[in-house]
Amino acid sequence: MSGGAARVADSTGNWVDTHAPVWSRPYLRLSRFDRPIGSWLLLLPCWWSAALAAGMVRHPSSLPLVLTLFLVGAFVMRGAGCTWNDITDRDLDSRVERTRSRPIPAGQISVLQAAVFLVVQALIGLAVLLQFNDFAIMTGIASLLIVAVYPFMKRITFWPQVVLGLAFSWGALMGFAVVIARIGAPALWLYAGSIAWVIGYDTIYAHQDAEDDALIGIKSTALLFGARTRPALVAFYGSAVVLIGIALRAAGVHWPAWLGLAVFAAHLAWQIVRLDISDPALCLRIFKSNRDAGLLLFAGLLADALLLR
Repeated sequence: MSGGAARVADSTGNWVDTHAPVWSRPYLRLSRFDRPIGSWLLLLPCWWSAALAAGMVRHPSSLPLVLTLFLVGAFVMRGAGCTWNDITDRDLDSRVERTRSRPIPAGQISVLQAAVFLVVQALIGLAVLLQFNDFAIMTGIASLLIVAVYPFMKRITFWPQVVLGLAFSWGALMGFAVVIARIGAPALWLYAGSIAWVIGYDTIYAHQDAEDDALIGIKSTALLFGARTRPALVAFYGSAVVLIGIALRAAGVHWPAWLGLAVFAAHLAWQIVRLDISDPALCLRIFKSNRDAGLLLFAGLLADALLLR
């Protein structure tokens, strides 16, 4: 199959399909640049923690550079993580309707080519990481073990979303490591709250593949909860709001941050009410809406750091 072959099944018209050079499309699809929602969800805890830490130490002038570096790093490292995931999952992906058109199982790119591309992305991510202090560099490197083992978790536990939460929430620690070179109670509470958020939204995402996953033996919280998904989301999203609230209190924030948390909570409540696990397209839309939820919280934290510190 050529590099300009059909789009990945769960991707719709985007710049990769319409404007990127044909030779580059399999690589861009491999790193999910045609579907950037995952990069946003990886980025948002980084931005939350950077804004919260900058507000705590009354040093918002560092934020523009830090937020920009996190933006680049999140998109590159999410691409590297997806490349690693597709290398390890290539046999499983070929057996799932939504993923069989991904570049490796579709024959658009070889495993060796994907491995080389993985190394290139990792080196770019390292170049970004080296712009930070030594403590932040070591904190960033520590996340790699979690990223490496995540793709295998769906084979052995119904809770792979927990491991994804540990990986995708690492940015909640990184912002503090970068801005103030330490990880205290506010960072740990924020990390815990982000993990609960990730478990919730990835459970919604996993309902797209629930039938295929059950047939081929892939495990997920979507299969574990089934018809009990809504009360499970109440528990996880509710925990996320409470834990993030504890982080905000520990950080001594003012009303803009609390307003951001309130609208974040309202958005999560809307997701729970709107969800229909029998509608894969709706599950995908609700999952993607978590970018907006996270940006609402970030807006409150940023306003607090810039205006009232």
